Amino acid sequence: MFRCRRVLLPFLLLTGSSLLMAQGTEDWSLHGQATVVTQSLGSFASPYLGEHSLRPGPERATSFTTTLMAGWRPWSGAEVYVDAEGAAGKGVSSVLGLAGAPNGETYRVGSTDFRATVARVWIKQTFDLGGESQKVEADAHQLAGSKAARRLVVHVGKFSVMDVFDANALAHDPRSQFLNWTLMGHGAWDYPADTRGYTWGYAAELYWDDWVLRHGRFAEPLEANQLEMDHGFARAHGDVVELEHDHALGGQAGAVRLMAFRNTTRMGDYRQSLAERPQDPDVVSTRAYGRAKRGWGLNLEQALTADLGAFARWSWSDGRTESWAFTEADRSASVGFTLKGTAWQRAQDRVGTAYVQNGLSPDHEAYLGAGGQGFLLGDGRLSYAPERIVEAYYALALGRYLTATLDAQRIANPGYNSDRGPAALYALRLHAQF
Repeated sequence: MFRCRRVLLPFLLLTGSSLLMAQGTEDWSLHGQATVVTQSLGSFASPYLGEHSLRPGPERATSFTTTLMAGWRPWSGAEVYVDAEGAAGKGVSSVLGLAGAPNGETYRVGSTDFRATVARVWIKQTFDLGGESQKVEADAHQLAGSKAARRLVVHVGKFSVMDVFDANALAHDPRSQFLNWTLMGHGAWDYPADTRGYTWGYAAELYWDDWVLRHGRFAEPLEANQLEMDHGFARAHGDVVELEHDHALGGQAGAVRLMAFRNTTRMGDYRQSLAERPQDPDVVSTRAYGRAKRGWGLNLEQALTADLGAFARWSWSDGRTESWAFTEADRSASVGFTLKGTAWQRAQDRVGTAYVQNGLSPDHEAYLGAGGQGFLLGDGRLSYAPERIVEAYYALALGRYLTATLDAQRIANPGYNSDRGPAALYALRLHAQF
């Protein structure tokens, strides 16, 4: 039996190891990451501009984030996580003019000055319901140990909704995978979050062999895509339900996840704003509590070989009320592939390519076409066409702790406007973790 009795702190900080109080079981851990993304936007055709248009380049912008993630097991089945996160920099065009914003490491409210905050502080309690014992590997927000195939997991505190919902092994993390916002998760899911992507709430997950059922309720921001949260939890919250089935096809692992969501908060109504002011409507003037946004999402991932994997997402929302927390997409579909570099003796490298198409509801389209402004979009007028995005990347492993990625995106009809674009963006991402 291996029992680590003494670990030096410098070694802990360098390797992310933690004190093992029992064989294979962590009682605490410390992990960290730092990510720098430098992105360039090229020139493109733009016969006119609005207040919230993507600005025709050339332009270059750099973002930086760093996170220190601590985990602790205070008693059997319980895990507590606290993240301190800092960020600096801005996205191209101040993260305006696109539904599929090109850098998932940037926020609409950004600053060139470094600012730190407590990003996550939550407790996760697991109740063993029986079944096969499964090994849990050490990772950020995951203490090494074991878990039962049948279990109930309850999360309470401040974290990201996408820490629990809409997972996908191939397209979920802009620090190591695709950069575009609408490849991080369901583009049409206006998921509850402040402008940095975090919120307060609770979630419960029931694991039963190959099935998982999840439910959560989370706080909404007080204003659209802002940092301050609405403390009236009864009147402003987002509900989400997700059913997952894990499977194997031809001996290769895969998963299917079906989601439904409902958000209620002080949203404005597109149709009402057009009725009140047919030209240059203002959805903000129609805000009122009691409105709801509903939608669904389907999330697929499938290993095709030991090195090649495929994924797809489809999502839809009714789009009657204004976009509030994530991005201005009411329909979104994506498909993509990732490949490990085993064939060219670079097994830790990855290549990814994906296609996304984002769309608007009829009410949202009419609002922007009449000159309305959303928190991300507004060219002053609109020749509507779906926003189409192609993204490809190569992630080069530079040892155990560092990865350098070259990324390219081509976006047709930016902001759903066929009069403008296409826009091309290129990025270099450096990501370190321990």
